[in-house]
Parts: sequence; structure tokens; C-alpha cells
Amino acid sequence: MKLIFLGDVVGEPGRDTVRAAIPLLRERYQPDFFVINGENSAGGNGITPRLAVDLMRAGADVITLGDHAWDQREIVPYFATEPRLLRPLNFPAGTPGFGSVVVAGNGLKLGVINLLGRTFMGPQVDNPFLLIDAEIAKLRQETPCILVDFHAEATSEKIAFGRAVDGLVTLVVGTHTHVQTADDQILPNGTAYLTDAGFSGPHDSVIGRDVASVVQKYRTLLPNKFYIAREGLQADGIFVEADPATGRALRVERIQQKITLEA
Repeated sequence: MKLIFLGDVVGEPGRDTVRAAIPLLRERYQPDFFVINGENSAGGNGITPRLAVDLMRAGADVITLGDHAWDQREIVPYFATEPRLLRPLNFPAGTPGFGSVVVAGNGLKLGVINLLGRTFMGPQVDNPFLLIDAEIAKLRQETPCILVDFHAEATSEKIAFGRAVDGLVTLVVGTHTHVQTADDQILPNGTAYLTDAGFSGPHDSVIGRDVASVVQKYRTLLPNKFYIAREGLQADGIFVEADPATGRALRVERIQQKITLEA
């Protein structure tokens, strides 16, 4: 099995980046599945039903989210209609939407779990370390190949989580900080790991936002709108090849796909 995960899609430039990158990445890697974090798709804050459909039409098999899952009001009722759009599993019981899903394609099945970290994060969610074993056991009834998007701030929390589930899932990939780390690896028991996938969108920026507006905020501490940047388009992520019979990762490679759009 081959799968690709792309980091947080930032605004309209990020959506343009993903639409252009997916055909290029399909040609290069021949993946069976694409999973994309879309929590910053709507102007940097959340996602809408229309944008979720747009990303799926572009090629996303599953869309994961994070702490901005609820920013766009119209997305809340949509969760009940689209199980491939995931909000973090560890929101309280009864929260709209799904925290995991199994998708099928090319004669294979992939389980996807979305989780939110707790260190330096806003929402007071349930402990992901305590929830994960039961969720993995449920998905493994259908497939041993499982991807976990761990949306978290602290590097240490992401690394600890990866180690906690090593050998139980195919890939643990961190999102949220928008800066790709260089620690792609296969852990001792066969789980592929990357602390942060980076982001998909304008990299001539401060994590996707206009440089001048962010610098002004740091210089003055005055309220300031952070505009989405436009230049330096790049799709960040990770490619994993795994044994479909065991779910163990065989090969891992970071992705930094530069994009040039026609005028």
C-alpha cells in the first residue's frame, strides 16, 4: 500500500496548491490514498462544506481537521453527512461528526484517525493517549493499515504519542505548527513517523500569513489582521509505503512539492 498525507491547507492559495500538486504526486508516487489536513482551508480558519467537497474532488480520500474544526458555522451539520471529513476523535462524546473512518480503494483499506493534542492547545479535549487503543482495535477489525493525524503544538507530545502507538498503526504524522520537521523515520516496531508535515500553501510567508502583517504585530503588540500570503506555493507532506498485510511501514519520504500556477 502507498499513501500520501499533505499538511494543513492554508486558504485559497493552499487549495490551489493541493489541486495542482495531487496530479504531480500521483504520477511520481502512484499512491492508493491521499489524506489531507484541511482545517485552515477557509481563509486560514476552518473549512466549509463547499471547500470540503472541492478538496475531495481534487483527490482527497479523507480530510482531517484540528482545533479550528468549528470555526465555520455551516460545517457543523455537514459532519453528519460526510464521514470522510474528520474532526478530532477526542472531543467530548456527542460532538457532531466522526473522529475516524475506514476508506477503500484499489482493493485496499485504510483507517484514518484524527486526534488533538492537549499541551499548549486551546480546547480541553479528552486524553488522546487513553482513547487511542480502543479506536485502533476497532479499525484493525477491518484493516491493519492505519494513519493517525496528531494535531498538536508540542513536539514532545507528538513524539511521545508516536512511541506509544509504535507497531499498532502505519503512520503517525503531526500537524498544526505548519513547519515541516526533518525527523521522518520508521520507528522500531514498524510505524512511520513525522513530527510535523508542514503546510500546503504560500511559503513566502510566516506559516502561511503575510509577512508584514505578522511582523507588525510582533513589533507593536496592537491588534492586527493576519492576511493570507500568496507567493511561494508548496505542498508539504509525507509518502509512506506499507505492507498491506501487516500495516508495517516499509519506506517513508518527506514531500516538498513546489507549485507554479499558470497566469
